[in-house]
Amino acid sequence: QVQLVESGGGLVQAGGSLRLSCAASGRTFGAVAMGWFRQAPGKDREFVAAISWSGRDTYYADSVKGRFTISRDNAKNTLYLQMNSLNPEDTAVYYCATGSNPYYSSNPPNYGMNYWGKGTLVTASS
Repeated sequence: QVQLVESGGGLVQAGGSLRLSCAASGRTFGAVAMGWFRQAPGKDREFVAAISWSGRDTYYADSVKGRFTISRDNAKNTLYLQMNSLNPEDTAVYYCATGSNPYYSSNPPNYGMNYWGKGTLVTASS
């Protein structure tokens, strides 16, 4: 059974940074694509970023491109999201996600992901 556990969320002032982590188990972590999604209060869940099995290929939503960086450490079964220049519009619950294939899809809404963790809350105050 797949388990995804996010951590690293919290309260940060606008312009600040946070690094999210996602510890994965129950699936061959190093063989599948991973991603991050977020859901703001009153809004639908939206795609943030995705990474291929090797980490060589990445894909970002336009709203975070240039500010967020997705990465992975297959030896540690851990996915990361470095978030810089945070603003109040980034406030949301952030979810780690995994797919069943080595590469993500560019098709919304799931971008090839089929399992999500329980999320971690990020609040960026103005």
